[in-house]
Amino acid sequence: MKLVTYLNQDFQSRLGMLIDNQIIDIQNETKKLGFELPSNMLLLLNDWDRNFELVKNAYEKLKSSGDFSIVNPIKLLSPIPNPPSCRDGYAFRQHVEAARRNRGLDMIPEFDQYPIFYFTNHNAIFGEGEIEVEIDHLDKLDFELEWAAIIGKRGKNINSNEADNYIAGFTIMNDFSARTLQMEEMKLNLGPAKGKDFATTLGPWLVTTDELESKVIKTQFGNKYKLEMKARHNGIEVSYGNTSDMNWTFAEIIERASYGVELFPGDVIGSGTVGTGCYLELNGTRARLAKDRGEDYQPIWLQDGDIIELEIENLGILKNKIKWNGSNHSILKKKKI
Repeated sequence: MKLVTYLNQDFQSRLGMLIDNQIIDIQNETKKLGFELPSNMLLLLNDWDRNFELVKNAYEKLKSSGDFSIVNPIKLLSPIPNPPSCRDGYAFRQHVEAARRNRGLDMIPEFDQYPIFYFTNHNAIFGEGEIEVEIDHLDKLDFELEWAAIIGKRGKNINSNEADNYIAGFTIMNDFSARTLQMEEMKLNLGPAKGKDFATTLGPWLVTTDELESKVIKTQFGNKYKLEMKARHNGIEVSYGNTSDMNWTFAEIIERASYGVELFPGDVIGSGTVGTGCYLELNGTRARLAKDRGEDYQPIWLQDGDIIELEIENLGILKNKIKWNGSNHSILKKKKI
């Protein structure tokens, strides 16, 4: 099933479901069936084991009968607009290795020893549409082609062989990155922070795990999935990869993330960037190859007015447009005097 959070004509955030590519309001339609499900995603996930069966039952009955009302949303929001937390992993070796090679660095052995992640701003989660940015964000503004698991069950010290049972579903994730801000602050061996905390987009919907069963690759340490990943910048394809290229499974990342702490329903766990999945990597590779040929290379970054689309097989298309807010206020290169 595909579950969405949408903005209705009264500018209210509501929980919906797709039936034949049409959106219905879950709470309103389940009332007609004699029970009532929550009007937002977080409440639905808080009792996911029970609610999943109810949603699935509602989906089958409504689809079979055709007796449902279609809603026309103003826009789709993030499937979970205000997650309790958002962690982003670093699971694709190709991306890490290429990015380090482009900086003249060897691959670090620690990558193969344990999965790592960082916390990003869970209060700056958006869905499709315009993403408003400051002037400093436009200094080497980048996309990151990722996907994310949404936690559907509370747990602590979760073993990787059980961790897939804690995932309610998946969505596409764009971890927008202001590279100049990021590189400045990470010289201090802390972060990323301001280079990342302004916008992460999720969407267009949450796809429940049962819908991806045919794409599962079983491993000793949790499920992998075989889904094509693409990114288009102003309509031109710039990235291509596959979710199966993850060197760490979501189950392994969840095991690490839950060590000594509780995960909660609605927590977002990002995969990290697929190989070729951002301009930081692509520009470095292209510049290195151009240098070998004795040519110049002009790096590409996202600009005001640009459209970036991320597409993942079975998960849909997440489309965002960059919009500068018009302010020239800058925090770059501030010095204490």
